[in-house]
Amino acid sequence: MSIPLAVAIMGPTASGKTAVALDIARRIPSEIISVDSALVYRGMDIGTAKPSRSAQESVPHHLIDVIDPTNAYSAALFRENALRLVHEITARNRLPLLVGGTMMYFRALYDGLDALPPANSAIRARLDDECRVHGTPYLHKRLMNVDPVTAGRLKPTDTQRIQRALEVAELSGTPLSSLHTRKKNRLPFAFLKVALEPADRHLLHQRIADRFMSMLENDALVNEVRQLRVQYPLHPELPSMRCVGYRQVWQHLDGEYGRDTLYEKGIAATRQLAKRQLTWLRAMPDRVVINCLATDAATQVLERIRTWSG
Repeated sequence: MSIPLAVAIMGPTASGKTAVALDIARRIPSEIISVDSALVYRGMDIGTAKPSRSAQESVPHHLIDVIDPTNAYSAALFRENALRLVHEITARNRLPLLVGGTMMYFRALYDGLDALPPANSAIRARLDDECRVHGTPYLHKRLMNVDPVTAGRLKPTDTQRIQRALEVAELSGTPLSSLHTRKKNRLPFAFLKVALEPADRHLLHQRIADRFMSMLENDALVNEVRQLRVQYPLHPELPSMRCVGYRQVWQHLDGEYGRDTLYEKGIAATRQLAKRQLTWLRAMPDRVVINCLATDAATQVLERIRTWSG
């Protein structure tokens, strides 16, 4: 018995994933599931390059604007929601398009997740307080004592993962590294993985620079972050405010540097993000690579979908 098809449209930031997905959805009945850890946040529109309201109205979108920026969203919750949505979309005889650049979410979906204890709000609040007082490197040193394997693979500035590792160790009494089993997951649908990758990385870098510059025009992104700080009780260690672009604007608003440096730091951080995303993708041997700079990228992806044989 054949199983339904879902299509992943992956790629680095500024590779044109949303435009390709919208083009495909206009040609075959589809719905878009966002695979983006920043698009889940309400009010974060400019810095995330969130699809426009008209685009969301023309094609059904899911997992956009689902939580406030004071909250956290996890790979486990994404996997749960994505599996449910794929089932619902295929039941409507539509094609699920999983679109985004959060590679951890993609891996959680197709590889499954380890059985880890759920988040504990009291422990997280305490770790947040410790981080504000002592800094992330202090937490990293603590982690080195309880789980040197995990600490060794994390940067001393990776606040979110360091805190999670400490939380897991405290809740389970066992280092996070010893809980990783990563048994191969069997999905209830066929999964075509399409990667939009640049044939010329310099051109992607120019796209990144142009897009970030457009976000800063008329202080649009700066005003967005300023408004978020008024609307919500935010602090810079929240996952939402650690998103690329938002972290740099936050520091700018706190007077750490001026407008020119904001532009430089925002572009540098976005390029680093793209580099990490490409590294993830290139470790995925079963992906179909399409040049994201090609004018007919959407047509090429559509052809792969139509000729898919499993």
